[in-house]
Amino acid sequence: MAWLDFLLGRPLASGEEKSERLGTLSGVPIFGLDALGSAAYGPEAALTLLLPLGVGGIHNIVPITITIIALLGVVYFSYRQTIAAYPQGGSSYVVARQNLGKFAGLLAGTALMVDFVLVVAVGVAAGIGALVSAVPGLQTHTLLLSLVVLVLITFVNLRGIRTTGAVFMFPTYFFIVCLLVVLGIGLARMLLSGGHPTAIVPPPRPSTAAVQMAGAWLILRSFANGCTAMTGVEAVSTGITAFRDPRVKIARRTLSFIIGVLVAFLAGIAWICRAYEISATRPGQSGYQTVLSLVTAAVVGRNWFYYITIASILMVLVLQANTAFTGFPNVCRAIAQDGYLPYSFMSRGRRLVYSHGIYVLAFLSAALLIAFRGVTDRLIPLFAVGAFLAFTLSQAGMVAHWKRTGGAHARHSMIINGVGTIATALTVLVVIVSKFVEGAWITLVAIPGILLLMRAVRRHYDRVGRELSSPHPLPTSKLKPPIVAVPIEGWNKVTEKALRFALTLSPDIIALQVSTSDEPHDLETQWATLVEDPTREARLPVPRLQVLRSPYRAVVHPTVEYIHKLEREHPNREIAVVIPQLVERHWYEYFLHRRRGELLAALLLLEDEPRINIINVPWHLRT
Repeated sequence: MAWLDFLLGRPLASGEEKSERLGTLSGVPIFGLDALGSAAYGPEAALTLLLPLGVGGIHNIVPITITIIALLGVVYFSYRQTIAAYPQGGSSYVVARQNLGKFAGLLAGTALMVDFVLVVAVGVAAGIGALVSAVPGLQTHTLLLSLVVLVLITFVNLRGIRTTGAVFMFPTYFFIVCLLVVLGIGLARMLLSGGHPTAIVPPPRPSTAAVQMAGAWLILRSFANGCTAMTGVEAVSTGITAFRDPRVKIARRTLSFIIGVLVAFLAGIAWICRAYEISATRPGQSGYQTVLSLVTAAVVGRNWFYYITIASILMVLVLQANTAFTGFPNVCRAIAQDGYLPYSFMSRGRRLVYSHGIYVLAFLSAALLIAFRGVTDRLIPLFAVGAFLAFTLSQAGMVAHWKRTGGAHARHSMIINGVGTIATALTVLVVIVSKFVEGAWITLVAIPGILLLMRAVRRHYDRVGRELSSPHPLPTSKLKPPIVAVPIEGWNKVTEKALRFALTLSPDIIALQVSTSDEPHDLETQWATLVEDPTREARLPVPRLQVLRSPYRAVVHPTVEYIHKLEREHPNREIAVVIPQLVERHWYEYFLHRRRGELLAALLLLEDEPRINIINVPWHLRT
């Protein structure tokens, strides 16, 4: 269809898959937007929790960021090992399932799915939050703008991975250049002023009560919030099959570039915030501005470059959700291959992407945005639990992998992944404890719920497989033509076509007409002329007309009852119900006709009667 080609592009053949693969330049926008964009809300989430500590809170952002960067380095080296060991795709689900067992794999896959949904919701909300910072008049339209952006990103991803990379390439590198320039200027001025440039705004006064009671606990919670800057690091290993050959080398190079830029962002933002005494502002309140907006204004002022930088931040924050649109469908495909999700997740759409995964991700993300009104601060507490749980299981799986592999290189790799396992496991505990009341409990409830759903899907497929399996050759004994029942309303071309088709199936044909009157119907008096005489002349079996009297004007129910009667009277015969069906040219004409045929088919399908077979004979209207 022309309109579908316009929206999604022409269909791609399976043989064109190689042309859709990525290099480092196009891989960064596809797999790095989530990680790079999280630099905008990770430090802000940490600073927001430190608000009660005033200046002391601002000064604590640097050691917190150093800890996060150290953890990020451990995870980076761990995923380099995963990419090399699993060149066909090393998602947390695949690694954990192959090395730790099915349950660990499902747990990792579920955690990763939850994380991807939150990546989209938080990314879109953060992007619109940046827009609201620059244009405060749009604050009342936050949710609507978030949903519009989500729909646009969904359409872009349905057009294929290569198109997505091309569309997102300019915003990604434009953002990287702009923010690095801002941070570079800020750090240079900080050094030239002896480390103490003028603060942009007076820092908040510390709360005495907060200082007395918070201490390590508040800093721990701030660290947990700041860890959201690490989400998306696993995207490259999950989608490694999207890279062209040599895929391991290109994937590692892409991951290194993403992590290197992210480290520069996190370190630069933290040092500038401390030097310029920049604190967070309360989200959702009048006068709210993002930390990056305050940092940019402090460094370059509110001039043309400020607005260019904010525009680049806005674009990346809005588009960073794209990373999940690549990872989520791939994880769903891997889980569906093992029968724990519907098989439809394995089907690729017209542009060689896993469309069903994209649809589900968009729907779930939209539901989250609506539930939390598109406010980033409300979504952050749900974040990071799934990501770090997946990190932990993936790294533990790699430890088991290297232990089984053996050798000097394997021992070295096992140490790297072992350190990663311990570090991410401790982080999971910190995140759960510090964010539990704020909303992390929702994630902890959602993950077991999804696990139970997956097991139910697998049980269904196992049950269907057992029932449908047939190890024997095709049985050909005791084959008889079916008894054919043709429900009709009157004599027309639809009825004529259905009866002609029925004559090719069996010599036993019964036309069923329901009459709500005791008077003979026109078709009863004309049946011999219209049907019996022509079939006799052609030496064909003669269909008989069975009129079903219905004094209470029901039409479908008497037909169903008669078909069941036929089944009881002929226990060794199949019953074929040939239903004439009118097919309109336009969808709105559907409502102008009675749908008794569809209702009859639905009722018969709901019956547990294996010998009743339903055949639709369509007549397509041409006017």
